[in-house]
Amino acid sequence: MDVEDHKSPAAMANRSSNKKRARNCCFICLALLLLLGLLLLILGLTVFKTKKPVTTVDAVSLDDLDVSFDIARLQVHLNVTVKADLSVQNPNRVSFKYDTTSALLQYKGQVIGVAPLLAGKIGSRQTHPMNISLTVMADRLLSDSSLYSDVMAGALHLTTYVKLSGVVHLLFKIRVKTSSTCDLFIDVLNRRLLNQTCHYKTKL
Repeated sequence: MDVEDHKSPAAMANRSSNKKRARNCCFICLALLLLLGLLLLILGLTVFKTKKPVTTVDAVSLDDLDVSFDIARLQVHLNVTVKADLSVQNPNRVSFKYDTTSALLQYKGQVIGVAPLLAGKIGSRQTHPMNISLTVMADRLLSDSSLYSDVMAGALHLTTYVKLSGVVHLLFKIRVKTSSTCDLFIDVLNRRLLNQTCHYKTKL
């Protein structure tokens, strides 16, 4: 009697209905997952699309520029502090966290000054100012014979370099690098900055 009830049309219809409901639930869940994935993809490509932070050098000035000559040794003693005002713009809708790094002052590829920049965070769509001071480490130039020639010619070419490396958290963590390089042309005799040319680069 139990076997007949189990195989009855009503029981079979009930099992078929249960299977149909389970199949419909699976389809609905799958559709919702697809819609959610599509929504996240659209947001990732539009509203939350990763944009490149931009570093800009707003102003550069010279402080305490002093030059003295050692004619006997054909050496130049150079003291100068380069001050630079930078701004880093974060155009993203989330914060940009950058690591500790250093700003560099260079003469013909040689590092002659270093200024530390501590790790920090720039909020969503904010611009963060940075003020750096790079003082020449004079002992690094004593053995450079080309410095004497450049100073005697009245012109000196220095370069500042700043690179920020950090992450932007959107749907997942994205590594970002932004840098600025400025070529400074200094009039040694009149102790002033003649010209500056800056280049900017950002990489995702």
